[in-house]
Amino acid sequence: MTGLKTSLLAGAMLAATLGAASAEPLTVVELFTSQGCSSCPPANANLIKVKDQPGVLALSFNVTYWDYLGWKDTFGRKEFTDRQVTYEPSLGHDGPFTPQVVVNGRSDGVGAAPGEIQKLIASSGRTQGPELSLGQGKVSIGAGKAPGGGADIWLVRYKRGVVEVPVARGENTGRTLPHANVVHALTKLGSWNGQATTLPLPSATGGLSTAVLVQTPGGGPILAAAAN
Repeated sequence: MTGLKTSLLAGAMLAATLGAASAEPLTVVELFTSQGCSSCPPANANLIKVKDQPGVLALSFNVTYWDYLGWKDTFGRKEFTDRQVTYEPSLGHDGPFTPQVVVNGRSDGVGAAPGEIQKLIASSGRTQGPELSLGQGKVSIGAGKAPGGGADIWLVRYKRGVVEVPVARGENTGRTLPHANVVHALTKLGSWNGQATTLPLPSATGGLSTAVLVQTPGGGPILAAAAN
């Protein structure tokens, strides 16, 4: 019986440890890319290298402003382009460009040079905002210090893993381009004002994974992030 109790206690401690690990703050890496951009494939490849790194949430947002070159990006959405445009003033840029990597909403780089994304991750650290968890059909955000006017709560639906896309026209004609953790939908769920908050989490469909970001409005820093 003593052995059984010991095993049960050890199992409970392990479960608690795993649960705590899953709730640890993340580093959010957003790659703004386009299938119509000839300089984007190296950055796509670099994101693939870090997508499974512990403590990293890597996301590909495909933008639309290169579609005029002859190839309509198969994952491009206007709301992803809008998200990138919103970042640029606070990051010191006049306008959007590809490839661009934004880490935790605080720092950015081109992301195409070998190891560049990894360096951004190392220098940016992890988010330092409220506790955030997903489960049982809800988003739970702990109490903490919110920006003046509150923070935005974003729901991200993405396809975990790597997908290969053959490109028939434009700057990447004839190439098959790999993409990691492609975002398919971005929706604002609500706001966080510093009080403990619980919101319903709509079920994901189509085999998509879920991430939630708590972020300073207007392209500001990401305060907390969680994914399942």
